Amino acid sequence: MARQQSHTVTRIEIPTGIAYDDFVAAFEKAAPAFDPSPMERIAETGGSWDSVRAATAVNAPHDLMRYARINGTQLLSVAGHSTRSMEYLTGNHVIAETMFRHDPRVLLYAPLRMLIHSDADGNAVFSMHRPSDELASLGIPEVTEVGEDLDRIVVDVLRVCGVDAADAFTTTGHETKPNPS
Repeated sequence: MARQQSHTVTRIEIPTGIAYDDFVAAFEKAAPAFDPSPMERIAETGGSWDSVRAATAVNAPHDLMRYARINGTQLLSVAGHSTRSMEYLTGNHVIAETMFRHDPRVLLYAPLRMLIHSDADGNAVFSMHRPSDELASLGIPEVTEVGEDLDRIVVDVLRVCGVDAADAFTTTGHETKPNPS
C-alpha cells in the first residue's frame, strides 16, 4: 500500500563572500572527486570493508567526496542565463553504510545534494538541505544521529573552504510529524 509522509527540511543558503571560481576550486579540493579504482580493486580481490574504509579515508581527507558534478552554467547559459552554478552529489559511502544498515531509504538523501551559484557580485553562494532534517524524516534515531554528524562534516568542509557556517547548521531538534491519511 502506498503511503505519504510530510516532513520539514531547512534549506541552508550561505553567501560566502568568496569569488565563485575561487570557492568552487576550494570546495572541489576539500571534497575531491570519488575515485572508483580502489573500490574496484578491493571488490575484485575479495577485500574487506576495512579496506574500503581505508581507501575512502584517503579519497576523502575531510570525510566528503564528490560522486557527481553538474555544470549548470554550461547547461543553462545557452538559454541566456548568466548566473554561474555547479551542482554536486557529495557524500561518503562508508558513512552511508552506517545508515543503510537501518533503512535503505537513506539513499534518498545520500549522497548529499549541494549547489554553488554566483550572486550579483560574482561571489559564491552555497546551498543545500540540512542533512539532519532530511535523515530525521525517517524516524530512526541512529540515522538522525548520523545526519547530525553530516551537518558537522559539512560545516568542517566549508571551514576548509574559508567559510564559517556553524550558525547556519544549528538545529533546534528534529521532529517528524506523521501525515494524517
